[in-house]
Amino acid sequence: MISWQLLPFNKLSTSQLYELIKLRIDVFVVEQTCPYPELDGKDTLDGVQHLLGFNNGELIACARLLPAGISYDNVSIGRVATKQTARANGLGHQLLSQALQQCELLWPGQSIDIGAQQYLTRFYQSHGFKAVSEMYLEDNIPHIDMRLSK
Repeated sequence: MISWQLLPFNKLSTSQLYELIKLRIDVFVVEQTCPYPELDGKDTLDGVQHLLGFNNGELIACARLLPAGISYDNVSIGRVATKQTARANGLGHQLLSQALQQCELLWPGQSIDIGAQQYLTRFYQSHGFKAVSEMYLEDNIPHIDMRLSK
């Protein structure tokens, strides 16, 4: 059973912050062999929330929820990551469903934009997202902008 927490940056404990950054670096930098600036200055901005999924006290999933105007004109979800050893059991779907529920509570009726890695297009489509851009390269990884319109 996964326990979910939604916290702004200033409410993250030192341990939670360490685990969050470690998970994101493990996935986006190490697994994807993509050196990029993981610490982009958005984590600490007003209104940004961090969704954390724990299993027996271990952080296994995370996502960053951003109000409109930070990454996109609309509300957005980013830094969606699951621990490699916890995958293949629907964790990604649970994480995204939880992120969408939290966005609706925080910003009711607002459309949500994402910059998705292109290989995950079908995954996001299964949650109602539609492509709103052509493929583009971000950090040498094919991406596509997608929107869940409300």
